[in-house]
Amino acid sequence: MIWAPWSVTRASGWCEAPFVSRATPATLALDRAGVAYTLASYDYDPKGERVGLQAAEALGAPPGEVLKTLMVKADGKPACVVLASDREVAMKKLAAVLGAKTCEMMPVADAERLTGYRVGGVSPFGQKRPAPTVVDADAAALPLAFVNAGQRGLQARLAPADMVVALGAIVAAVT
Repeated sequence: MIWAPWSVTRASGWCEAPFVSRATPATLALDRAGVAYTLASYDYDPKGERVGLQAAEALGAPPGEVLKTLMVKADGKPACVVLASDREVAMKKLAAVLGAKTCEMMPVADAERLTGYRVGGVSPFGQKRPAPTVVDADAAALPLAFVNAGQRGLQARLAPADMVVALGAIVAAVT
């Protein structure tokens, strides 16, 4: 499916994206924060190895403009990191940014319990228990990018600068 914008009314969270929920905790959080966004949906493949790259291909967008949301543990404490889907996190850099000695990926079950989202649908917005968030500097510098909207196969296209402000995120080079 080629990416196509659908209209969103901030106050109601209403969208014209077919076959997707009209509201998720992420879109409600975006609405509350007053972030302008459009929604795009695609057919999520649960067997896909790299969800962000799958999303980029399905949306017809460059992988660097489709951001992935990862949950990590920094010295055992939860944190969230957002970066381009074609990049890998440098855990030592991320640990330093978070003031930790070590960082490691959070186990899937822990990430799902903490965020309230299923892996493949984790958004930095609307998490059950928000964690400190780091946005990679290259991702933050983009004029527009896709970020998961809280459901597998649903992406919000927005200005990463608005995401940084709404989340109170740290911007740092972590790739």
